[in-house]
Amino acid sequence: MKIGLQEYAIRVNASPDVVAGFNDLPVRTVGTTTVYLKDIAYVRDGFAPQTNVVVIDSNKGALLPVRRAHGASTLDVVAQTRATLPAVAATLPSDFHVTPMFDQSVFVRAAVSSVVREAVIAAGLTGVMILIFLGSWRSTLIVLVSIPLSLLVSIIVLDWLGQTLNLMTLGGLALAVGILVDDATVAVENFDRQRAVGKPVVRAIVDAAEEIAVPTLVSTLCICIVFLPVTLVAGAVKSLFIPLAMAVISAMLTSYFLSRTLVPTMMLYLLAKETIGAV
Repeated sequence: MKIGLQEYAIRVNASPDVVAGFNDLPVRTVGTTTVYLKDIAYVRDGFAPQTNVVVIDSNKGALLPVRRAHGASTLDVVAQTRATLPAVAATLPSDFHVTPMFDQSVFVRAAVSSVVREAVIAAGLTGVMILIFLGSWRSTLIVLVSIPLSLLVSIIVLDWLGQTLNLMTLGGLALAVGILVDDATVAVENFDRQRAVGKPVVRAIVDAAEEIAVPTLVSTLCICIVFLPVTLVAGAVKSLFIPLAMAVISAMLTSYFLSRTLVPTMMLYLLAKETIGAV
């Protein structure tokens, strides 16, 4: 019993000297009949029946899962665990061996690599197409800048919403990379068309942005609304797919916002120098 800051060991008359004595403890008395603990259960000094076994290279072992806390990085947890293993192994007997069996960070790194690879492929193909049809490296640069910026803003938004970089969020970013270039590409191509009819640079930028503002917004919202039914899902599936939807929607909305702000600004400062008769 704890009283204040002190703990006192109290021995009562009902404390048996051996484990088997628990069987003779009275539980309830009904009339003249006493129900003992042994009538409803059997108390013994033992353990639960073994239902599984860990065998590594024909040798029995013990499996100790290391799980990350909420909000922690899987990559950091795995890296710090691997760095701590040698110190832990040094305190064990010589016939004990510690061997990592499963590494979740492998899948996270693969997802990161997939996002980077998809971004590079999308940026490369888009750059080649713009160079072929528009013949302008400045136009290519404008479009390519919107991809990493959209992904960066999406990551910031995910952090604000309490999400982390995991397989689902990175999968959402990889899914969005292929369509992030659409808004900026349409803006650049429409500006080039406006300049082809002889409009000044500033007027061409304004007219090009005004013509595609509503159509690109509608197309962006059509892509985002596809993920709306995910919010109606319940259970564990909801916690998996809502982060994916957040990643795609935030990246798409950022791409549209950049096509209305950053892309016209870059066109003013970059494309004006390579057009004739600009004012």
